[in-house]
Amino acid sequence: MANAGTLHHWIEALPERGRYVFTRAEAEAATDASTAAVKMTLYRLRRSGAIVSPRRDFHVVVPRPYRAAGSPPASWFLDDLMGHLGRPYYVALLSAAALHGAGHQQPMALQVIVDGAERPIQAGRVRIEFHFSGRMAEAATQAVQTETGQMRVATPETTAFDLVRYPAACGGWSNIATVLGELGERMDPSALVTAATRVGPRDIQRLGWLLERMEQPQLADALDVVLAGHATIPTRLTAARPIHDAPLNLRWRVRINDIVEPDL
Repeated sequence: MANAGTLHHWIEALPERGRYVFTRAEAEAATDASTAAVKMTLYRLRRSGAIVSPRRDFHVVVPRPYRAAGSPPASWFLDDLMGHLGRPYYVALLSAAALHGAGHQQPMALQVIVDGAERPIQAGRVRIEFHFSGRMAEAATQAVQTETGQMRVATPETTAFDLVRYPAACGGWSNIATVLGELGERMDPSALVTAATRVGPRDIQRLGWLLERMEQPQLADALDVVLAGHATIPTRLTAARPIHDAPLNLRWRVRINDIVEPDL
């Protein structure tokens, strides 16, 4: 057992055992000090920058090279944090695309999809943004190794559909088209068809048009076959924008009512 005076040594030694996170309950179990003394020790460590607390009673050890930033990268603690919160999750959108090698524009925050409302996290300069999806339980994901363990990440095909479902979070259609141009090299047509069974026809129409626009014919053709089994209606590229005299793409039945200028 450690006392309150040496609790901070127990915490700073955690990385030697390959751990960078701990809960308040674990800290209390590691010492015979009072609850008030543990609370004060944690407060002092936060003030000194030795730890950061992205959520109540969840703490992350901050190695000295990261103290100027106020936190190690979110990938070091995301999986443990979401387990602490009891929330299923996966890394998504531009963050997932970057992990798959489509990193034309790195997002300012780690983008994560969850199954309910969750407020964003700011830990020093590190930011985690959460986006709600009622379909997340069906989404295909994969484990990706991190510096301290692993985290769940959308597959390239899931990422592609998420990009078109959350355009505002992804920098708009021009940026999405640019990312898809790179992500297309990592996508498999059969896996894309499977992913298409988990979304609505409008998402398939928009993604199909974008993939054709970015000269990914195999992927676009695979989605075209999927759409043959749906009764589609003309769909605006940007739902909130008026149509006016926006041209209609006949193959995908998408009204091109927004600017798409990929940077490739």
